[in-house]
Amino acid sequence: IFFRSFDRSFFPAAAMLTKPGSPCLSAYRQQQLLLQLQQLEPSITSVYAEYVHFADVDGVLTPEEEAILDRLLTYGPQTQSAAHTGTMLLVMPRQGTISPWSSKATDIAHNCTLHKIKRLERGTAYWIAGEAKAITTNAQVLQSLHDRMTQRVAFGSEAANDMFFEGEPAELRTVDVVGKGRAELAAKNKEWGLALAEEELGYLVSSFGADGLKRNPSDVELMMFAQVNSEHCRHKIFNASWEIDGQAKDLSLFQMIRNTYNLHKEGVLSAYKDNGAILTGYPGGAFRPDAGAGHAYRTQQEPIHIVCKVETHNHPTAVSPYPGASTG
Repeated sequence: IFFRSFDRSFFPAAAMLTKPGSPCLSAYRQQQLLLQLQQLEPSITSVYAEYVHFADVDGVLTPEEEAILDRLLTYGPQTQSAAHTGTMLLVMPRQGTISPWSSKATDIAHNCTLHKIKRLERGTAYWIAGEAKAITTNAQVLQSLHDRMTQRVAFGSEAANDMFFEGEPAELRTVDVVGKGRAELAAKNKEWGLALAEEELGYLVSSFGADGLKRNPSDVELMMFAQVNSEHCRHKIFNASWEIDGQAKDLSLFQMIRNTYNLHKEGVLSAYKDNGAILTGYPGGAFRPDAGAGHAYRTQQEPIHIVCKVETHNHPTAVSPYPGASTG
């Protein structure tokens, strides 16, 4: 049902293996998207969307292997495919990125013996009926179809040719902090998009300049420093010393966070270890094999404790809700 109406001529066959997927919008979401698009471009009369899968394959899949792949990629609601009418827009992950879906799907493919598949990736093909030029040149229409933080919109049959492009490593670059000082670092900060704050620029100049290491930092070092305080976390300040009303505190910020546990350990079996915590649970029945009874499944009474985890990746979820929630 899903593959029958898919026009393979839209996608290249030589560079990668392409597999169409199921419709990805429910009737309600399809109608809501249509109303939204019509407000942005009145000529639009219909919209339809399907998943499209791309496989970076090392060799030719056997018929058995391709059958396994087809089964893996047949998922979601059993919705009848619709006709492909209008302008096709392909939403894909940004070049050089790997989506959370790709990581999980590739692992599943390998676990199902599909070792010729180097990587699976997924895009969404939108068919929008209306005035083609008005659709493809309307920035608001394009923005409503993708998350520009993690995705891109492309047109035409060659749209996915660079899906698995792997660039060559670039030459290591340095910033002449020793010779040109803060102004040079500030210029590279803007040119390379490091987003370093004024205080961070001063810290780096002091650390690498005449009063510090007396050498120029590389682009790798600067990028690592910039991302330590990225959208994921605040590791740069966790163990910093701090003051309140001019009074220096004995404990760092992270030590203060842990101090609650140090003062009140009741009901906590483990904390700040192994990327999670264990709380005291309750006795209950666990249904599992009994080694002493020929590995027959039995219900056995035992303490059932609670494993919990708090993910720190809050900001990507705020900026990019759908893929951001997958990063944890």
